[in-house]
Amino acid sequence: MNQTQFEHNYAPTWADYEKTLTQLEERAPTITPDAAGFPASYRRLCNHYALAVSRHYSPALVDRLHGLVLRGHRQLYKRKDSIIRHTLGFITVDFPREIRTHGRLFWLAFALFFAPAILVGITTFGQPLMLHAIAGEQMAAQFEQMYEPGGDAVGPHALRSGDSEFAMFGFYIYNNISIGFRTFAGGIIFGLGSVFLLVYNGVFIGAVAGHLSHPPFNAQFWPFVSGHSSFELLAIVISGASGLRLGLALIRPRGYRRLDALRQAAPGAARLVLGAALMLLVAAFIEAFFSGSALPPSVKYWLGVGGWPALALYFTLSGRRRRP
Repeated sequence: MNQTQFEHNYAPTWADYEKTLTQLEERAPTITPDAAGFPASYRRLCNHYALAVSRHYSPALVDRLHGLVLRGHRQLYKRKDSIIRHTLGFITVDFPREIRTHGRLFWLAFALFFAPAILVGITTFGQPLMLHAIAGEQMAAQFEQMYEPGGDAVGPHALRSGDSEFAMFGFYIYNNISIGFRTFAGGIIFGLGSVFLLVYNGVFIGAVAGHLSHPPFNAQFWPFVSGHSSFELLAIVISGASGLRLGLALIRPRGYRRLDALRQAAPGAARLVLGAALMLLVAAFIEAFFSGSALPPSVKYWLGVGGWPALALYFTLSGRRRRP
């Protein structure tokens, strides 16, 4: 194939590619490389460029194709770097800043969760059979089995002993994120669903903790839960705060239609629940690979206790500077 035929056959393809490339190079592109099928077009153009070079076509054609290849390469790999940068920016700046912006809702959700958890935990510690009334006989027996000394596994591993750490990691992700999402989604019922789930989870977790704080279960229970508790429990609180944000928009639309007020509240609530989901992912990782490990309990306690002030500092100080 001579150069004239080559250009005649592929010139429309190059024109479409360049049109897409120009759209991607705009400051606020309306498309993304993946959505536009850009990677496939880029690979096709690279092939045409290689053919032009190997067949010794005119320098003008080779230079044109080389320029299109370079521009496409910048778009593909700049976008990937941008995703990483935006993710890091969200974790280090946007999420903690959103927590501070909705500080009152955070502390309200914190009180709704931890106040009943502490109260019921102390009561159940004094009256261990209270767990049977709250969770039922069968579930209370399952919790005791999970943390019974001398077993081959601790926690849900004891009931799913055939599963590997990776399988348990998946189980914990599903379980944790489902709790967080339900707590968030409950806010659509004028915040009542989020309030109920925060209080309910606080009562349930407090009852379990109070019951299992007695020998012989305490020697297994507290080393297991201490490592991931800060991430998991605060993530539930943040999920509740995001649900309360939606509920507040419906209760106090401030002159807007309720649907419009909900739309305005949705981005901030979404950032909160996304950050909570990342925290639950970290909690699931610790629970699967660290909490049930053979490390000494003292190490687990120190790392677990350290998580609370570390998160407090993160929420308080991170994101004070502007993002570049």
